[in-house]
Amino acid sequence: MSRVQTLTVAVAGVALLAPSASSAAESVHIRPSRAEARRVAAGSAFPTALTHVAVPHRDRIEPVARDGTREVLTPGEGPGGSATPGPGTHGPGIAGPATSDAAASGSATTAGSATPAPASATPGPTAPDPAPSDSQPSAPASPAPVTAADLLARVSGCTPVSQGHYRKDRGRAATVPVCGTREAVYWKADMDIDCDGRPGRHCNAGTDPNFSSSTAFAQSDGRALSSEKLPYVVVPAPSGIWDYREHGVRGGSVAAVVYHDRVSYAVVGDTGPADIIGEASYAAATSLGIDPDPRSGGTPSGVTYIVFKDSRVTPLEDREAAETQGERLAREFVDAAD
Repeated sequence: MSRVQTLTVAVAGVALLAPSASSAAESVHIRPSRAEARRVAAGSAFPTALTHVAVPHRDRIEPVARDGTREVLTPGEGPGGSATPGPGTHGPGIAGPATSDAAASGSATTAGSATPAPASATPGPTAPDPAPSDSQPSAPASPAPVTAADLLARVSGCTPVSQGHYRKDRGRAATVPVCGTREAVYWKADMDIDCDGRPGRHCNAGTDPNFSSSTAFAQSDGRALSSEKLPYVVVPAPSGIWDYREHGVRGGSVAAVVYHDRVSYAVVGDTGPADIIGEASYAAATSLGIDPDPRSGGTPSGVTYIVFKDSRVTPLEDREAAETQGERLAREFVDAAD
């Protein structure tokens, strides 16, 4: 070959003894063999730009540049795994600092360009964010309980459905009509205490001189109702004045009883004299704050009885069912338009 290129081999960490005793490190140029030269010429073995080899002094390793200035190499990983040059270097491909292991093995590192890392894949379409949990429609609020004022406002007038009037007590004038709407019948009277039915601690023959162990309507097991446990109202026995059966009322019909600012839900549980109106059970009086004593209890006026047509609690003695149905029917009654 007419021209031989000088191969500069970067020896990493090999302590080469300089022949000179001068204090500065020298650059050593190594002439390649003919086979190596041919490979260099073909561009297959070595890069065209060859770097120099820094030959250290006998006692210390001081990499130097071609112009004699000192180079400082900073260990690190570049894109292709080569050392990253620090300040003062002359370009890529500089070998990293020598280590004792490399010095022992005598391995050499050739300079070369770093291979760029593959480009990241293009991200696909982004999924939409899920809807926030609070975006779901909230459940409708429960309606407010029906008040005594609501019911009293609804029955402030009277369209009579009875053919005459009832007495509140025996020997009193007949002044109480039974009024009605499409949804209910109602009357305004006193409250006498009905202690009839299954005897108990408060209702028995000893506490009530008019006590009867039976009621017009029985509970599901065939026994009489308990006045002490079940709120119930008493309707007059059918007569020419009024027949409750012709107005959608029967045993177990749901009733709302109002006294002052209290509302109690009950069932139709017994019948009374054909010409007297205004009576309820021991439990009904207790729930309204009225004295339930069968001898001295009750109240002379101010009680409103509202019986919802074509309603019924089954079994008749289910007090909780009477309250649930009563609240619903009372709401419908208040909201309904005549």
